[in-house]
Amino acid sequence: MSEEPRRRRAPAMSPEDRREAIVQATLPLVVKAGANVTTSQIAAAAGIAEGTVFRVFKDKAELLDACVQRALRSDEEIALLQAIPSDVSLEERLTAGVEAFSGYLDRMWGLIGTLRESGYHPHDGEHQKHKGPPIGMQQLSDAVADLFGDADLRVDAHLAARMLLGAVFTNRMGAGFGETAAAPADIVELFLHGALKGGDR
Repeated sequence: MSEEPRRRRAPAMSPEDRREAIVQATLPLVVKAGANVTTSQIAAAAGIAEGTVFRVFKDKAELLDACVQRALRSDEEIALLQAIPSDVSLEERLTAGVEAFSGYLDRMWGLIGTLRESGYHPHDGEHQKHKGPPIGMQQLSDAVADLFGDADLRVDAHLAARMLLGAVFTNRMGAGFGETAAAPADIVELFLHGALKGGDR
């Protein structure tokens, strides 16, 4: 009589993969509860024992810092921009770029805003280490510059991209800049053709 086949154990996660899995499970919880999320909730969402959280992160504050840094990354948006077909019009390419950047800002500000409202303050060392524009935003700006392709521009494509994204940034600010946000296509129309009508352009 043959023995029952032994169950194969799933390969153990590398420390980096385990860390990323915990961060990914934590992000939706942080968006809802901010710094008030508990490690038991995090463990349940990640499908791990609560003690595992503390084997990967020294404390909850370090995990929250990792979530913020993950939110600042723009991997998904870069992939969206790189997938935009080069044979569509410049207006269509830039509109897709504005939509991707708007999504990045909404995600980043949503997470950080919820954390701040719940009393979160980044570690001083982490704050100094990441002083300046988020690296994800710089990568997005570079990717948007590529969307201009061989368009006949008055300025360098990277400057044009920064100016366009500056308009998007202001458009997403909300309070203090008006309650009505312009649609991505309208931002691109204004950016490419100006605010003056017809022959007054």
